[in-house]
Amino acid sequence: MSKTLDPKCIPKYVDELPIPPVYKPVVVKDPITGEVISRNYTIDMAEFSQQILPDMFPKTTVWGYGGNIVNPRTGKTVCFRGSPGATFEEVRDIPSHVQWVNNITEPNLFAVDPTLHWANPNKIPPPLPPFVPFPPGYPLAQSPVPLVTHVHGLEVRSDSDGGPETWFTAGEEKKGEEFLTSRYTYPNSQEPTTLWYHDHALGTTRLGVYAGLAGFYLIRDPENKIEPLLPSGRFEIPLVIQDRIFNEDGSLFYPSTGVVPDVHPYWIPAFNGNTIIVNGKTWPNLNVKRRQYRFRVLNASNTRTYNFKLSNNQSFIQIGSDGGFLPYPVTLKEVLLGPSERADILIDFSELKPGTTIRLTNDANSPFPNGRPPDPETVGQIMQFTVVESRVVPPKKLPAKLNKIPVLKPNVPKELLTLNIVRRALQMPLELLLDGQRWEAPVSELPIVGSTVEWEIMNLTAGAHPIHIHLIQFQIKNTQKFDSQRYNEEWTKLNGEPPLLHPTIPLPVEPFLEGNPIDPPPNERGWKDTVLMMPGEVTRLLLRFAPQDAKKVKPGENLFPFDPTFGFGYVWHCHIVEHEDNEMMRPMKVISCPIREPNPQSCCQVTVEGSTQLVPPALTDEPIQHRSVVKAKVEKVCPENVVINGFVRKTITYTAVLDNGAEEEKELVDDIPFQCVIEREDANEGDTFDITGTTIICEVFAKAQNFGIHPVTNQQVAYSFVEKDIVKVCIRKGCK
Repeated sequence: MSKTLDPKCIPKYVDELPIPPVYKPVVVKDPITGEVISRNYTIDMAEFSQQILPDMFPKTTVWGYGGNIVNPRTGKTVCFRGSPGATFEEVRDIPSHVQWVNNITEPNLFAVDPTLHWANPNKIPPPLPPFVPFPPGYPLAQSPVPLVTHVHGLEVRSDSDGGPETWFTAGEEKKGEEFLTSRYTYPNSQEPTTLWYHDHALGTTRLGVYAGLAGFYLIRDPENKIEPLLPSGRFEIPLVIQDRIFNEDGSLFYPSTGVVPDVHPYWIPAFNGNTIIVNGKTWPNLNVKRRQYRFRVLNASNTRTYNFKLSNNQSFIQIGSDGGFLPYPVTLKEVLLGPSERADILIDFSELKPGTTIRLTNDANSPFPNGRPPDPETVGQIMQFTVVESRVVPPKKLPAKLNKIPVLKPNVPKELLTLNIVRRALQMPLELLLDGQRWEAPVSELPIVGSTVEWEIMNLTAGAHPIHIHLIQFQIKNTQKFDSQRYNEEWTKLNGEPPLLHPTIPLPVEPFLEGNPIDPPPNERGWKDTVLMMPGEVTRLLLRFAPQDAKKVKPGENLFPFDPTFGFGYVWHCHIVEHEDNEMMRPMKVISCPIREPNPQSCCQVTVEGSTQLVPPALTDEPIQHRSVVKAKVEKVCPENVVINGFVRKTITYTAVLDNGAEEEKELVDDIPFQCVIEREDANEGDTFDITGTTIICEVFAKAQNFGIHPVTNQQVAYSFVEKDIVKVCIRKGCK
């Protein structure tokens, strides 16, 4: 087996920065008007060798994207394959159609951990310890390779979003549960911006992205008045920045021993590379003329956050973020980017002397913010700029205002959510969660098309998480410190230890807040699709489920050029892809719910004295699951209020031990009646109501009493459970 390569033996700045070429589309025009109808592509994913290290080292086997480009020397159309892939350059409001092809027939380059919830094309059962080391790992997990491409930040219908369950293998022989098509339609109707595309297969995204499946997706607007003022052509350069570890034979190294190997044999919660690659080259140099350049910077690393600076302490101008141009130019000396965040920046080299060299550096800890500082000799350096002899071209003056960003005002109740980590005692993470729920739990985020909602997200972990929300661009409202330890204690008392087996009970954060809300920095006041959420902070987001350029929209009104309620829906997740692959991702389904008035909603809580007896006794090392279904109807409408009667059907399932020691599945069903009274102003004659959420506190496992030892099996058991059942019922008008 090859040893890992010492990054300090890799010479820096010997290779010139490669610029990814641009895909050539097949342009379809109206035969009568000549108007462009669409731009079409066929793009494949394949395994090949690429010279990433300097020429004195071997080539590296990677995965990358391939498609047609125009050879700049000959002008002929040729096929290009690369990691990163070529760049899509799309025109606003002209749709593109991409036929994605999986041509990877070799086994996965890295260890697929089949103990995670993953794509699993061969439907193999999760292995049990003791686990097989990698290599060889589990052959039926290594091949065939499931892949699916997601264009990150694009407003698109869900069947073209590249969701984690829409994967497919080579030849589309095997497909994910939500697969509908491999030919995607991209409307390109949003503001001109810098997006990117990458693999998004369930449970293996970290491996596909690390292997090289990434590239830029740019949207341009010929009508935009800012674009002509900016550097263009060879003076506009995309930068895909990633960290890697290489073996001495040139191959990529990715760890194959898990941090909790008796649970997940290969999964790690964070990857920290020791070598930087930019546009597919280690520590490249870029010769620049004495003029201004535009750099579209993408953090495409798995885990690493970067804080970029110029080594000469020179300032630069940020003009855009994830979703397009900022409201106004922002002069900076450093910019912080978490995984998948982008920054559109201008650097002026016009006042520098020929022969001057400047390095793009990084001083962010990894994992961020409490990990190790970067080695200044390796990952503390990104790339080099060398100023060459040329005439001075002064930069064009930018207007004070670049973009009009609308002020978003919520028109539906806000959502309270959490970022959670699950550990065994004080050991390393077992999994990471959103709102205490695993991926397969029922959908809980059901935004209404056309609505504007505030998400208040409490980070209960010790690290920063770049949270990405599919379908839309959102705005950061503010952040605020809070007592996360005390909040976590109260949240756990209310919900139990995650992962939860019931809907999450939201806990208001107001009693735990510290200090005042902090507005986002000027360079984060535009449209975002990913935000870095810091530990010990509440991050408040404003999400509008409508196109960016919508002026007025109300809940239930769809202004997208497609139906966002179609199909299986979208997701939101942490973009540390190691976290995403181990449960830190949740489904999100957009619903159509016309509301005639500003979304009246009422909740009532009923406490019922009760006793749930588990006979024979339940095993304490088996989870006791419960679920509930609400049945309700409007009983009467009075001048002052509306009375709703109903019941909650509670089902508890557990494993029992019979007197002879045999195990048997048991199920208890109990109907808990309730009566909910809401304000008359929240209802009218003839209104219909839907129950939108219910929570039953029956923490059987956590609060079981009378522990003892079973006389036959010698296992610890719980003989009975006595607790009050608390029923919380929320109703919302007209959600039919």
